[in-house]
Amino acid sequence: MADLSSTFAGIRSRNPFWLASAPPTDKEFNVVRAFEAGWGGVVWKTLGEAGPPIVNVNGPRYAALYAQDRRLIGFNNIELITDRPLQVNLEEIARVKRNWPDRAVVVSIMVPCTEDAWKAILPRVEDTGCDGIELNFGCPHGMSERGMGSAVGQVPEYIEMVTRWCKQYTRLPVIVKLTPNIADIKPPAMAAHRGGADAVSLINTINSVMGVDLDSLLIYPNTGGTGSHGGYCGPAVKPIAQNMVAEIARAPEMTGLPISGIGGITNWRDAAEFIALGCGNVQVCTAAMTYGFKIVQDMVDGLSNYMDEKGFTSIDALRGRAVPSIVNWNQLNLNHIEKARINQDACIKCGRCHVVCEDTSHQAISAMKNGKRHFEVLDNECVGCNLCVSVCPVPECITMHALEPGEIDARTGQSVPAAYANWTTHPNNPSRV
Repeated sequence: MADLSSTFAGIRSRNPFWLASAPPTDKEFNVVRAFEAGWGGVVWKTLGEAGPPIVNVNGPRYAALYAQDRRLIGFNNIELITDRPLQVNLEEIARVKRNWPDRAVVVSIMVPCTEDAWKAILPRVEDTGCDGIELNFGCPHGMSERGMGSAVGQVPEYIEMVTRWCKQYTRLPVIVKLTPNIADIKPPAMAAHRGGADAVSLINTINSVMGVDLDSLLIYPNTGGTGSHGGYCGPAVKPIAQNMVAEIARAPEMTGLPISGIGGITNWRDAAEFIALGCGNVQVCTAAMTYGFKIVQDMVDGLSNYMDEKGFTSIDALRGRAVPSIVNWNQLNLNHIEKARINQDACIKCGRCHVVCEDTSHQAISAMKNGKRHFEVLDNECVGCNLCVSVCPVPECITMHALEPGEIDARTGQSVPAAYANWTTHPNNPSRV
């Protein structure tokens, strides 16, 4: 059977599933329930001390975006870092780690961007016996207005500076949590790497306003008639998170930098994708807040079964296997040609494929045959865009099929050339680099 144990930045855990720093990890009671359910580790909700007191709103802190079936696909929060006393948190962290020595306990920290503030808190956190620290450089709301969180994470020079301080004043592994609220994730990641970070974690939440109540014309969530921007997470952010993870994983200058994947991980498939994109473990929040802690049991079983089926004996064997498939656009093989195919036995004649192709794409699907509704791909117009596959409500009804070398492309009338082993530099590549 596959070994799901994980060693991430020198921190061992029984499985790669950690709870992210968030409301589910705010106190001993929650963390113990999580460990009883089977989570491999937690990142304790962000601690802070210096600066103005932390006071959270006593009203709605969360808002959700739903699919038509009421399934939660996006989540917004305006909650700040922990508002519990630092000493109480430290005592609980020490007790949890003492009682659960086989689980990873990492502590998230956020203090003002001064050397003295970090120098003061780090020894106190280290004395708990925790396994590592995570620097919260990602929170986009509330704390960023105080010059912390994403206000630091958006400035690579600050990231490098604070990371160096932390490496100087603690012996614990230092994980830098990155903000997605930036144009290019690589500069902050490289800054963390230069500063000596043992790993990075990403993504933190995305700056957002969830919506407007069209009866009251107030944004939501709101407290007594006013609201604020918050942090967006949940299944809808997964593609954004995976792109940023992949950008770091495939950057030669950051080869070997451990990555903890965060963002929309709801089931074992999501976790396997993040690991295949280079992550050594994953962190989960929204799924736990939606379904409860026991969701980890399905994640563990599903990932274990998948790895057994595919012959992966360890997390490291799966880690990064998809990274080589990601290239810049100008490195794509423009000789590869695919066409859509409709399975007539599975087709329910809804016509969605025809409508979207006719209105917004290449008019490559006919709608009638012998006077009856019949949807069929016109190879001489199909460019293989995959839109019809994306909108079809019947799984596997429409699929894509690659033309073999030597076949005639009905659209161009030309023979499909053999795939080039080195397409990037081949003279027939108009975008060669």
